[in-house]
Amino acid sequence: MTDLTKLTISAALDGMAAGDFSARELTAAHITAMEASNVLNAFITKTPEIAVEAATASDTRRAKGEAGLMDGIPIAMKDLFCTEGVLTTAASHILDGFTPKYESTVSGNLWNEGAVMLGKANLDEFAMGSSNETSFYGNVINPWRRAGDDHPLVPGGSSGGSASSVASFSAMAATGTDTGGSIRQPASFVGIVGMKPTYGRCSRWGVVAFASSLDQAGPMTRSVRDSAIMLEAMAGFDPKDSTSVDMSVPDFQSALSGDIRGLKIGIPKEYQLDGMNPEIQALWNQGIDWMKAAGAEIVNISLPNTKYALPAYYIIAPAEASSNLARYDGVRFGLRVEGKDLNDMYASTRAEGFGDEVKRRLLIGTYALSAGYYDAYYLKAQKVRTRIADDFKHAFQHVDAILTPTTPSAAFGSGEKSDDPLAMYLNDVFTVPASLAGLPGISVPAGLSGEGLPLGLQVLAKPFDEETLFKVAGVLETAANFTATPDDWWRG
Repeated sequence: MTDLTKLTISAALDGMAAGDFSARELTAAHITAMEASNVLNAFITKTPEIAVEAATASDTRRAKGEAGLMDGIPIAMKDLFCTEGVLTTAASHILDGFTPKYESTVSGNLWNEGAVMLGKANLDEFAMGSSNETSFYGNVINPWRRAGDDHPLVPGGSSGGSASSVASFSAMAATGTDTGGSIRQPASFVGIVGMKPTYGRCSRWGVVAFASSLDQAGPMTRSVRDSAIMLEAMAGFDPKDSTSVDMSVPDFQSALSGDIRGLKIGIPKEYQLDGMNPEIQALWNQGIDWMKAAGAEIVNISLPNTKYALPAYYIIAPAEASSNLARYDGVRFGLRVEGKDLNDMYASTRAEGFGDEVKRRLLIGTYALSAGYYDAYYLKAQKVRTRIADDFKHAFQHVDAILTPTTPSAAFGSGEKSDDPLAMYLNDVFTVPASLAGLPGISVPAGLSGEGLPLGLQVLAKPFDEETLFKVAGVLETAANFTATPDDWWRG
């Protein structure tokens, strides 16, 4: 019988529709795979009983001809999404024991379309990190290894558990959240497809907040078609989220025509960094050639304010985090460390409950918002953000999509950058600009480094033009024909 864990979502849906296997069989295979991959530490909480119950209900619906878009598909849910009755931690000590009495809109949409939850995926604490080394529940390990080297690699972050679960065939797909690149960067590091929708396409209600003007949920899958299927299930207007946009959700799969003849693909000169990794430059050049061969027109463009994106982001995001995380004080939920008075309890709880990276960003954010510095830092960063968005708006008057690298390097070793926050922040150099502008973006696995590690290319499109994004990404995926998978070393 076919290894059910190696199927794509679309193939699995076809197989269940044809009666080749049931949702219960598909789920059982993934529960076994999830247990076999414990060494990767991709999950904080596993929910096999819930998964079996959901799969059983899925088989019943399918027998009645009532199957949804994702019916019977076993997925990992990033532990930033509130799930009713299931521990939700944001990978932080400060949320110890928090079990929501409500469901996030995105996870609820997925369950309504029949998706099956295998468990809650590990992440960087409060989504703050680029390597999944800041989780209170321990580091997540990338299933890939450098050729001839057993040193563990990071899966990227913050959605590292989601990325690792999909790349190791422990989950068929996973939800992620992307604030500055936290879906696209880990997807590139583990060789899967990671897609950030336009800001406002997916509801943020019930998602533990990091930076409210940037956070956006999205799918992490093993194919572009799977990404289109999952986004359609996740997206939709939500009156509970004031930033949710009241637009119909297209049939994203229908955009995968395989034909991009006549489309104009922009190549931004500012993404050609000084000292750029030759492997990344070569892959980008290859991507440009693939676009040309598919009949697209290559247009050189300029995004002059791109160089200011990282410093602007690392003022805006920590500032919003310092406000959002003020609610974690030991009073209403999660961890409480008693003190001699109320202020001492606040201080002691936050000191013990937050990890170093979260504390670092809260201090940066609080400083940027403080009297005397608000205008000099936060307000100026917001003005820069507007300039960056205007650059993209101008560029999209001349092109249909933009092609760039996803990351400046392949996955790096665990611990290699953990003592150097600035080096860690530079991982987001290619992903942050689109986040600041609220654009949709997707990372597609496109090649291997000299050490045998995955490398991704990124496609960006106009706001709410995910259809063009998927169309270009599908052609890129076909041209790259990335079929490499990691060795199963983690299965012992």
